[in-house]
Amino acid sequence: MATAKSVLDNARAELGNTESPAGSNRTKYGLWYGLDGQPWCMMFVMWVFYMSGALSLLPLKTASCGVLMRAAKAAGCWVTSGLCPGDVVIYDFPGGADTDHCGIVESVTASGVVAIEGNTSQAGSQSNGGQVCRKTRPNSQIVGAVRPKYEEEDMIDISKLTDTEILQLWSRIQAALAKQSVSATLAPEWEDAQALCITDGTNPACPATRAQTAAMILRAVKGE
Repeated sequence: MATAKSVLDNARAELGNTESPAGSNRTKYGLWYGLDGQPWCMMFVMWVFYMSGALSLLPLKTASCGVLMRAAKAAGCWVTSGLCPGDVVIYDFPGGADTDHCGIVESVTASGVVAIEGNTSQAGSQSNGGQVCRKTRPNSQIVGAVRPKYEEEDMIDISKLTDTEILQLWSRIQAALAKQSVSATLAPEWEDAQALCITDGTNPACPATRAQTAAMILRAVKGE
């Protein structure tokens, strides 16, 4: 079974590829799918999954963003939060259809995703731009994503992560912790802490740095 890494490796290998001639929607992805000359963002995704031996991990083979979204919802593999690398993300751009475009999530940022997308561009049309590009998209443009059931990969070797990757991982951890609620045992004290302005009440399960903890204790001692 394929992994998210193998899918992303195949997607990255296509970066920079363009339709030929320009404006024709003619690509090897459309030729493979059987709809050459038609908008091809989803056909690119299908081709990548096929080349990775992972096409069966998607709910169906389609050239339509909307059809894939509805199939994923019916199959129980549609997500609208907590996106991960390897997810097939679907966008809604201002002024277009409800499902304008798609891509394969490469990484997650604090405000959205970085994805590898077909039929987009760096500066021109984002949903019919004629090129395979790496794009950074905000959460406001994300409708949701299809979550393929990849083969589980080995645990992350944290010692090999860069500082930037560590911070991205920490951001994901904080986002997950932010969804946790305060236990019934701590709830009364948490409410008292808010009343004393020791905390603003957001992200109760998120860890505090030593500096933040010291500031909270100092405020409590001063009665601020």
